Amino acid sequence: MPPLQAALAQAATEIDATLDHILPAAEGPEAPLLAAMRYAVIGGGKRLRGFLVLEGARQFGVSRQAALRVAAAIEMLHAYSLVHDDLPAMDDDDLRRGKPTVHKAFDEATAIIAGDALQAMAFGTLADEETHADTAVRIELVRCLAKAAGARGMCGGQMLDMLAEAASEPLDEVQVGRLQLLKTGRLIEFAAEAGAILGKAPSAQRHALAAFGRDIGAAFQIADDLLDATASAAETGKRTGKDAEAGKATLLGLLGLDRARMQAERLVAQARDHLDSFGERADLLRDLAAYTIERKS
Repeated sequence: MPPLQAALAQAATEIDATLDHILPAAEGPEAPLLAAMRYAVIGGGKRLRGFLVLEGARQFGVSRQAALRVAAAIEMLHAYSLVHDDLPAMDDDDLRRGKPTVHKAFDEATAIIAGDALQAMAFGTLADEETHADTAVRIELVRCLAKAAGARGMCGGQMLDMLAEAASEPLDEVQVGRLQLLKTGRLIEFAAEAGAILGKAPSAQRHALAAFGRDIGAAFQIADDLLDATASAAETGKRTGKDAEAGKATLLGLLGLDRARMQAERLVAQARDHLDSFGERADLLRDLAAYTIERKS
């Protein structure tokens, strides 16, 4: 198995074990909620965001336990966004990570509450002193995740996406780029930066990791659009062809297949350049940049 694939698999196993610890199965009246939360976040998924945390933290000698807790928090936040994204009022999807979406496996109300609870648990995990002994570090993690996930980040991007579907005029390339930066890119950017926050890294290296995350986030979204247009549901584990069906604003729709692929490749090259100061220690991150556009799911 190639080093990156082995590292991704190991990270996924460790992140799932951490999530299992943070979200234990419960008895009593709240048990269905915990079951839905666990169903949404444990098992499946690429764990790319969590892996970014782990590899970023490794550059600065951060303890694996601390990095895993932050990785788990970001995966919970990401899972909440997917649960809500799949709801009938949003993208109305029946399949996610190769299994029924949460509102199909449980019910719509439970899915909404499970998403809300996962978001709350993500911030609670970052704020817990078990994540880091330094209060200032925990506050910075909470502040940056809130910014990445809120109205000027992921949620804002989702709003722009919804507005674009109903707009009388299609978005231009700059507008689509901003939409995708907010909706997908901000959380990936934070995941890359989080390890530097944990390690109290110099500002130049923190900014380099954030820039790396921003570029691979943009490449990742283009790759997702390409997969939606060219792959099958069996390959991706989710319904494909939905972007064109819904008339969603994508760079692929504006640029076409070949130019979109070229743009993704430019972003990957640019992302790798941001890692020059880290030397060989960042080789897995460099490999991850290429993986974002080579993946099949």
